[in-house]
Amino acid sequence: MTSVTDLANPPEGAERVFGDRLPLAIRFAQLLAEHGVVRGLIGPREVDRIWDRHVLNSAVVSELLPEGWRVIDVGSGAGLPGIPLAIARPDLEVVLLEPMARRVAWLQDAARELDLPVSIVRGRAEEAAVRDRLAGSDATTARAVAPLARLAEWSLPLVRPGGLMVALKGASAAEEITRDAVAVRKAGGVRCELVSCGAEVLDVPTTVVVVERGDVARGRDGGRRRRKDR
Repeated sequence: MTSVTDLANPPEGAERVFGDRLPLAIRFAQLLAEHGVVRGLIGPREVDRIWDRHVLNSAVVSELLPEGWRVIDVGSGAGLPGIPLAIARPDLEVVLLEPMARRVAWLQDAARELDLPVSIVRGRAEEAAVRDRLAGSDATTARAVAPLARLAEWSLPLVRPGGLMVALKGASAAEEITRDAVAVRKAGGVRCELVSCGAEVLDVPTTVVVVERGDVARGRDGGRRRRKDR
């Protein structure tokens, strides 16, 4: 089994993804190995795959996010993909949204240990108070949270018109897109695309479903503008 010491020697592609922030990514991988199983964040068999299946798998999604965006990580859990994104892209404003108290406690501990300027919010995306607080964001991310239809219903109301829902999915992603197309449109999605991320650094690239939110304000962008446009 992979040890905490072994995790200090990441795959070759990790330096390309994290650059001079690689030590933070290494420490996060070690935190997952040290506490993830005990705290119910990852399964025992996942320790051997922390880099490829969890840390890098999450971080490579950063290639889909423009500079300075505010990103809500819905159902953040172990901090995936939110924490690797925050490490790889310090320009992003990352909010970790998680309903379970014990997982919120983990996210707070990890953010403190890594000195990451992320925001941590306890709640569910479908709650009115959460929507009031986080609506108008540039993008949401989610990993192993819910089927596409439900995820769109929860996530798209948090995103400004023209913003993105970025869902990390598995082998059934194409089937989900077809099956849930009507529900995604009803939730406000106008374009749904299946993309792969990280082909240059992962043996198995990350499969992502990207949904753009339509302009429900009929031409008026009432949501949050991108930071670079301010």
